[in-house]
Amino acid sequence: MRFGVRKTAHVFERVGLAMAGAACGLFVGAYVGSAIAPLTTQGFLLLMMLLGAVGFYLGIDTPQMPFDDAHSAIDAAEFLSSAGTLCATLTALASVAVIVLRLDPHMVWSWLVLFGWTAGVAMQIVAGTKARMRK
Repeated sequence: MRFGVRKTAHVFERVGLAMAGAACGLFVGAYVGSAIAPLTTQGFLLLMMLLGAVGFYLGIDTPQMPFDDAHSAIDAAEFLSSAGTLCATLTALASVAVIVLRLDPHMVWSWLVLFGWTAGVAMQIVAGTKARMRK
């Protein structure tokens, strides 16, 4: 019984993280799509949301390497996960700020947000995949 409850709680946690990633992707897509005309499509919004959901589902809460002398090297998956999460959430926060405060930043910022978001979720996806492959 206890195992089933723990497994269910873990699934709820992962689904919640995926929804948070999708919400972040929606904000990034809304900001970048409104600033870069060719990206003003529903498909682009859905792609940003899908990348966010997959990245946050896989890349947050990755299984850690055992902490002992045999595994004293840097855990690349843990580093990529944390750097990717920081990068993705920072660009999502910037997107929300631009939308809510009705700012009109230079086009370079839109491209930086798009690049930062893509790099962040890519790092999360790679980290999550790498961490699960070593089990």
